[in-house]
Amino acid sequence: MTVAMTDFQKRLCVRLQEGLPLCAEPFAEIAKLLHSTETEVLEQTRKLKEFGFVRRLSAVLNHRALGMASTLVTAQVPRDQVDSVAAAVNALAGVSHNYLRGHPYNLWFTLQGRSADQIEEILRGLQKRFGIEFHSLPVTQVFKLDVRFDLEDDDVLTHEGYDVPGTEPVPLRPEHKQVLDGLQQGIETVSRPFDTLSGDPAVREEIVALLVELRTLGVLRRIAAVLNYRKLGYTTNVMLAAEVPAESVADAGRSLARFRAVSHCYARRTFEGWPCNLFAMLHARSETTITRTIHEFAKAANVRSHLLLPTVAELKKQPIRHTFL
Repeated sequence: MTVAMTDFQKRLCVRLQEGLPLCAEPFAEIAKLLHSTETEVLEQTRKLKEFGFVRRLSAVLNHRALGMASTLVTAQVPRDQVDSVAAAVNALAGVSHNYLRGHPYNLWFTLQGRSADQIEEILRGLQKRFGIEFHSLPVTQVFKLDVRFDLEDDDVLTHEGYDVPGTEPVPLRPEHKQVLDGLQQGIETVSRPFDTLSGDPAVREEIVALLVELRTLGVLRRIAAVLNYRKLGYTTNVMLAAEVPAESVADAGRSLARFRAVSHCYARRTFEGWPCNLFAMLHARSETTITRTIHEFAKAANVRSHLLLPTVAELKKQPIRHTFL
């Protein structure tokens, strides 16, 4: 059911997803864009958080620019082992998302580590502990990573200008690391939210400049609202796994990324018995929108086959906490 919100709250949610302006008083800048006042923007942002529409205001970091490795992992877990396996997976610091999905490969989770070797070591440990094979599907190409919801107009099926983060690690100065560590504490809904990102007075004076540098380097993608999309009516959520010829995967990925229902889109490495090499997450208010999206995509792209893997249960959804200091 779609949540009743005022027109101003909808516009504010859209703007908060785009990211706070990197300046001393970002909410005052947002107020100008919305023809409002800083007081009203702060008050309404607090209400959106209080009512659960906004989960948090936080930094969206590019883990690849931080030199981290990541992968999507799947396993066929017997029903009587789901609870114990899920608990072990959820206890891993590098796991941000873990889901049960409607397929024989029923457990799907994302895993980050310092390197690909560390990830493989973790998976070998799980396999030895439970006697289950865990399959890694690392990314080979990123087409989209842009989780945003248009609360004002979501009738248009496609859009342009979606986000494709860089993949190369970048060097960081000690001041950058202090700011990044502070960002992980979350952003307060106050007039000057960046003032407390570092306890070092010298660094504090340069906070905005350092944030701009981090964005330019590609480490900080934005500081933005994370919405509770289910509470906002986006109750149809599915993972699409498609089999596309290797020579067509780039074109197919770019085509799929254009659809507004798609928040994540990657080409991934396959494993024996699993031919699907193109993955996407789709969120919509109705199954009709998902069906239209997949129909239009399959009509335009060279798709040999595809699977829809709906979410049966959300087992973990929690940001990764990185160590910078």
